[in-house]
Amino acid sequence: MTQSESAVTQSRHAALGLTDEQAIEMYKLMNTARKYDERCLILQRAGKIKFHVSGIGQEAAQVGAAFALDRDQDYYLPYYRDYAFVLSVGMTLRELMLCLFSKIDDPNSGGRQMPGHFGSKRLRIVTGSSPVTTQVPHAVGFALAAKMKKKNFVSFVTFGDGSSNQGDFHEGANFAGVHKLPVIFMCENNQYAISVPLHKQVSGKIADRALGYGFPGVAVDGNDPLEVYRVMKEARQRAANGEGPTLVEAVMYRLSPHSTSDEDLAYRTKEEVDAHRDKDGIPKYKQYLIDCGIWDEEREAVMQHEIKAALDDATSFGDKAPFPAPEDILKHVYADDAAQGEGGR
Repeated sequence: MTQSESAVTQSRHAALGLTDEQAIEMYKLMNTARKYDERCLILQRAGKIKFHVSGIGQEAAQVGAAFALDRDQDYYLPYYRDYAFVLSVGMTLRELMLCLFSKIDDPNSGGRQMPGHFGSKRLRIVTGSSPVTTQVPHAVGFALAAKMKKKNFVSFVTFGDGSSNQGDFHEGANFAGVHKLPVIFMCENNQYAISVPLHKQVSGKIADRALGYGFPGVAVDGNDPLEVYRVMKEARQRAANGEGPTLVEAVMYRLSPHSTSDEDLAYRTKEEVDAHRDKDGIPKYKQYLIDCGIWDEEREAVMQHEIKAALDDATSFGDKAPFPAPEDILKHVYADDAAQGEGGR
């Protein structure tokens, strides 16, 4: 057995039940999300789009979580930075670009909502709205439905550290704890609620809040997709076994500004950002794959070329697609008479 073969045999991903192909696919999705995010920033600065909320630095946790879920039946309630997550569960770059350019064929909202407001009936991504944390009680409602109807799906919801202070989080967590519902709460703790640092908005650890509601809370390195996968896999198993919810606090850092309307160096220093850039999960995971003997620079170059080509295609597709017309204003707002039938009257 060669040294490379030995490294693969003893690899962390194999110990977690992931194949080499799955471990590589996780890396490709992390990179695709990162390059999509960077393209969005360029498009906004060029005046092609109006607004973008960035998730740079949060891709590792999102991909790790997605791979731990049942992508054939679970329901997802992501928040507005979750590009890597929605790509991992099946959304395409073309679909994201239709949303970004606010086009009529956008599957998320028909071009109505801001970018990052995900929704897909096909992928069981539940439509979100702009007020933060409202997705948490909705996720609890889906979990209640699963329990009442004796279905096997689990609901999964993400939110930021700032949202963990909102009433919707605490009400949802309490209800889920009381009824032992199959829901997983994942707080993407990126250290800032827009411009407010963690130490000025959170007392104690976010993961510890779960204890007050009667279920486990786990803090995990959000820059390590395999560790997030492990913790999420255990949380999903608990939920599926009827043991109730889990709160996962994925600790990470938002490397980019909050949005294209934000000047982040007004409240943090370049030195702080650079220090966290050294902990970025994507290059660390790349090195892990190389050490396992299943990745190299030649494959890296091919992957980056393929991602750029896919992004170029999706950008052109979204840019050239038609906008909603004035007569489309009520589309998807009211059911038509044929759709309603007798039961809807």
